[in-house]
Amino acid sequence: MTEEQQPQQVFEVQRIYLKDLSFESPTSPAVFTREFKPEAGIELHTGHRVLGEDVYEVEVKITLTVKSGDAVAYLVEVKEAGIFLVKGYPQQQFGQLLGAYCPNMLFPFIREVVSDVVIKGGFPQQLLAPINFDALYAQHLQEQAAAESQDKQEPQPH
Repeated sequence: MTEEQQPQQVFEVQRIYLKDLSFESPTSPAVFTREFKPEAGIELHTGHRVLGEDVYEVEVKITLTVKSGDAVAYLVEVKEAGIFLVKGYPQQQFGQLLGAYCPNMLFPFIREVVSDVVIKGGFPQQLLAPINFDALYAQHLQEQAAAESQDKQEPQPH
């Protein structure tokens, strides 16, 4: 293929937005009257969907549960999303863009929302540790390949 025949690659951020936010402090005000020893647990989900020709919504959802002792001090759920125009990329790069690059772009917005809402809830600032979405995407591809090879090895019913 000559340079003129290769499709033009286009990647544009069209919009980044907060899609959903929830904050709960189920043991307040009692949690504020005891010694606060936070232990955080985090759940992470990413996904994307087609909105139109070459236009995709990418979503990152984080659920942060912080306990002090046996009680849940607070729970924060944030869903940040972005609309991206992605055109002309080979499948491998396309998957990497939607599965890792876009979530990496969204994560700083999630960190800011979590930090702000936790402080507004009366708790010390909570800074989420960086997440390596490239490594998570590579792990996802490995798990997918292993599952596909497992499916091929299993005898098929007649």
